[in-house]
Amino acid sequence: MREGKPFLALAAAETLSLSGTRLSSIAIPWLVLSATGSPVLTGLTAMMEMLPYVLAKALGGPLIDRIGAKRIAIVCDMASVIAVGLVPLLDLFGMLTVPVLLPVVFAMGLLRGPSDAAKQAMVPDIAALAAVPLERVTGTSSAIERLASTVGAAGAGALIGLIGPGQALLVNAATFAAAALVVATGIPGMRRAPDRSVAPSGKLPSYLDDLREGWHFLRSDAVLVSIVTMVAVTNLFDQAYHAVLLPVWTRDAGHGPELLGAMFAAFAGASIAGAAIAAAIGERMPRLTIYTVAFLLTGFPRFLVPALDAPIGLVFATLAIAGFASGFLNPILSAVIFERIPKPLTGRVTALNTALCFTLIPFGGLAGGALISTLGLAAALFLMGIAYLATTLAPLALKSFRGFDREIAALTDARAPWSSGR
Repeated sequence: MREGKPFLALAAAETLSLSGTRLSSIAIPWLVLSATGSPVLTGLTAMMEMLPYVLAKALGGPLIDRIGAKRIAIVCDMASVIAVGLVPLLDLFGMLTVPVLLPVVFAMGLLRGPSDAAKQAMVPDIAALAAVPLERVTGTSSAIERLASTVGAAGAGALIGLIGPGQALLVNAATFAAAALVVATGIPGMRRAPDRSVAPSGKLPSYLDDLREGWHFLRSDAVLVSIVTMVAVTNLFDQAYHAVLLPVWTRDAGHGPELLGAMFAAFAGASIAGAAIAAAIGERMPRLTIYTVAFLLTGFPRFLVPALDAPIGLVFATLAIAGFASGFLNPILSAVIFERIPKPLTGRVTALNTALCFTLIPFGGLAGGALISTLGLAAALFLMGIAYLATTLAPLALKSFRGFDREIAALTDARAPWSSGR
């Protein structure tokens, strides 16, 4: 039981922070859309949060390896309390305009990136403490994340409708504070990676050297490169869908934030079942087959059904199927990624990998808003859906994905000290 306590603490921290983040991901776009009526400004606001998120996550990896994942998570979550708390404060005094909101969401993204990367970097150590397969830990963690997203989305719609999108972010600030407390009290200090050898000059590697090591390792692994490329492209479409396309579709259909939250909750709620199955039998699943089929079900149908102006019931059914399939993706991807990274590089490579997967997200909302403004909502949904379908066929066409089932971290760990040619 003692060995499982850190995992429970990490799961609780992620539940809290993700519930609040899901709330803000609905509240902020709805705030901008209802205030301005502009899909482009809505997309711009989403970009202003995600761009610093990606950059901070990419550059923060060496800090996680040097300072420790636990410290980074606590500091960033506590600072996020202040950043997120500015939104309801400004709203209370009638000062919350789009120009004022943009730097606030920039700060939110800047802090959330390293915090998420730090929590992710704790997973291999926590799996080792619990003595369970990575698929089981990542699957259970994913199921809990999906539960948090479900609760956050459903609660967000009701809360926004009750007190408004600005004041609803008070709950987001409270969840960050609680997450920091749980990490501080429930997770032991994680052992940092072993020190690498000094350079020929006798100096320790610099921050830039650490970052370069992570980049060289990631770039040299064909499987990781394929994952990054595919997930980055699909994330762009997902961001357009969540930040602009679905909110505009909901508004144009005459509905409010309650329905928007319910639709996100339907997707996330169904994904809990998929993630739970992945946690239970993940180590026995044919990874590449499940990954490919799950992506095909998760993507294109979500865009096609609202583009055809289908009834609400069919939209919910499609989201439930897509959500169930998506539950298998993160456990598989996380296990593959962690297995291929040697421990000395865990922080920087996982942070860099995730950041590169998120590289196109900042432009997703902007692209969705621009397509709606030029071609109309239905055409934007259909075109992005077709592009999503083409991207999810990549595992069938690229040989690099065939390495999904080969573990290399054990081999690369033997090459000590780690060096990129210094």
